[in-house]
Amino acid sequence: MRKTLHRYAVIYHLFLKNSLIYMMEYRVNFMFGVLVEIGFLAIKLSYVYVVFRIGTDLNGLSPHNILLFIGTFTIMAGLYSALFFFNFNRFPELIRSGDLDIYVTKPVSLQFFTTLRMIDISFAVPNVIGGIVMVVIGWQNSGISASIGHIAGFVLFIGIGVVLTYCIFLLPQLLAFWTVRTNGINDISNGLYDFNQMPMQIYHPYIQKAGTFLLPVFLTTNYSPMVALDRLGPVEWIWGIVSPILFLIIVRLLWKLALRNYTSASS
Repeated sequence: MRKTLHRYAVIYHLFLKNSLIYMMEYRVNFMFGVLVEIGFLAIKLSYVYVVFRIGTDLNGLSPHNILLFIGTFTIMAGLYSALFFFNFNRFPELIRSGDLDIYVTKPVSLQFFTTLRMIDISFAVPNVIGGIVMVVIGWQNSGISASIGHIAGFVLFIGIGVVLTYCIFLLPQLLAFWTVRTNGINDISNGLYDFNQMPMQIYHPYIQKAGTFLLPVFLTTNYSPMVALDRLGPVEWIWGIVSPILFLIIVRLLWKLALRNYTSASS
């Protein structure tokens, strides 16, 4: 098991290295990517402006508490764009064009190779930096102690959010094995992710439960600030730990099922 994990860590390091080399060869594209994300970051800051202009608490959350949620969402949006977005968007085309046939022959996991190979940090840098700044400001002004427990819990659920983001947004792409194109479904799934631009507490309790326990999209960004604010109960803690393991298993099983139904484009 250790050798396997080390092998895939080395391979992922090569993915990162090759992606960086590619970006340095096309520096103009890299800079445009950064500028585009700065534009999107400015749009996210408009939410912050509205929250502070209103200046009232929202379901027990002060404006600085809400800034903590928005900052976390911004960090996660940057990580999603950098690590998964381009891989997921490209995946249906691999099936349609038949390029997936080539990857099947690689001596590594096909799922690992096709869903994690491309990394674009130009989309991560502005969001992650801007998100961290918002989190730090919201954290300090919310009176949260910088204890090891709070920081460790926050970082833990950032990691869990990355895993859940991978699982939840890979699921629609698996339909490409049957439908080839998934554009409409991608629009719906991206729309679901945008629910996280504000704390889940603003939504109806039924929506909160569905987005937490049925399709845990709220866990990707809400649990980190909630643990910092001491708003996670025992049930939420348990589900927060169990859900990424459960969804990794679900995604892996559905991947194997979809692959058994895959018909080569060259056949």
